[in-house]
Parts: sequence; C-alpha cells; structure tokens
Amino acid sequence: MSGARDNVFPTRMNLTVTKTRLKGAQTGHSLLKRKSEALTTRFRVIVRKIEDAKLKMGKVMQNASFSLAEVAYITGDISYQVRESAKSATFKVGAKQENVSGVMLPAFESQVQASGSQFELTGLGRGGQQIQKTRAVYIKAVEMLVELASLQTAFVILDEVIKLTNRRVNAIEYVIIPRIENTISYINSELDELDREEFYRLKKIQGKKKERAANAQRELERKAAETLATADDNDNDHEHGAAGSSDTRNILSEQNDSDIIF
Repeated sequence: MSGARDNVFPTRMNLTVTKTRLKGAQTGHSLLKRKSEALTTRFRVIVRKIEDAKLKMGKVMQNASFSLAEVAYITGDISYQVRESAKSATFKVGAKQENVSGVMLPAFESQVQASGSQFELTGLGRGGQQIQKTRAVYIKAVEMLVELASLQTAFVILDEVIKLTNRRVNAIEYVIIPRIENTISYINSELDELDREEFYRLKKIQGKKKERAANAQRELERKAAETLATADDNDNDHEHGAAGSSDTRNILSEQNDSDIIF
C-alpha cells in the first residue's frame, strides 16, 4: 500500500481538496485515538472491578449457602412458606445507560423494597432470626450478581467497541493517510513537471521573439543601408551631371570672329 494513490487529475483544485481530506483524516485519527485511549482506560477499570466483584461474590455465595443450610437444619424446608407469603417482588432491577466517549453502556441497579408484612410470619415457630439473616445475605448476593452482570455487559460491549475503534485507527493511520499523502505527492510532482514544461515553453517563446526581433532589426538596418546607398548614388549622379554641364563649351559665346569688310 506504500505506492497506492487515488486516481485524480493533477490540478490545483484537486490538490486543495486532497489536502483538506488529509487534514480531516488526521483530525479523525486523533479523535479516534483519544476515544480508544478513553475506552481502554474505562475497560481496565471495569476489569479490576470484575475481578474484585468475583472475589467478593465467592465469599458472599459461600455465606449465603451456609445460612440457607442453617435455616434448613433449624426450621426444615420453608420454601412452600416463602412461595405462599410472596405476593409481589421486593427485589427489582432497574436499567440505565451511561455514555462513555459516545458509547452507551448499560448499567443495572438494584432496587430493594422495605420488608413488608408478607414475610413477618415466616419462621414464627422457630428460626425466625436465622431466616431474616439468610434473607439479608441472599439480598446482598443478588445485589452482587446484578453488579457483576452490569460489569460483564459493559466489559463485552467495550471489548467490541475498542476492537472496532482500533481497526479504524489502524486503517486511517496505515491505509487512508498514506494513500492521501501519496496522492498529494503525485499531484505536486505533476504540477512541478507542468511548471517546468511551461517555463521551458515560455523560454523558447522568448528566444523566438528575440530572434524575430533581431532579424527584424537586421532587416531594418539592411533596408536603411540600401536606402542610404541609393541616396548616395543619386547624389553622385547629380554631381556628375552638374560637372558635365559646366565643362561643355559654348561656341557662340567663346568664338570671336573678326570683322569681315566687303
């Protein structure tokens, strides 16, 4: 891809448009790079939270299992009593969205209602305190599960978005920007070649003009010389004519005849 370029006609206008494209690509690369860095930072935070949540989850589930075992040992099977006493949900999960650098991450929230009268008679005969303790432990365990589910969902979404963003960053950095730069180099080289050709053409035209001017000047000088020579010949002819007329003898004026006497 080092020599790849766009098929454009090398003109000043296309050069300006291509430079604008290069500026836009560089700006987009910078923005995507910063977005990728922000998402990666949040991704690492979520990974640390998931690790801590899983460690806590193991302990909480262990305590919940032991508490349920204690209740079963003390009171026996109370599952039918719980099902009969439960009229409405006391533990609900709410969902909201969190915007992280343009990526909407779902976040789950635990909504625990205050203990009503529906579980007051559960364990009334024996083990009531242990049942309430087990209920509190399991509420905490479910809250941890909701938190872990929220973190895991955000982890999966961020992982896909970071991969997509990094592919875009690499495509812009290693494909699009070099392609545009090669196009700009091609246009500049072609324009430089056109400038050199234009300079050579103008130089040849100027040389032709100088040659024509010199020829015209020589022609004028030749004609002037011929005119001067013709004028000199005419003057010489006039002078020779005047000299010839002055040397001609006038017989009537010069002859002195003697008088004749008859």
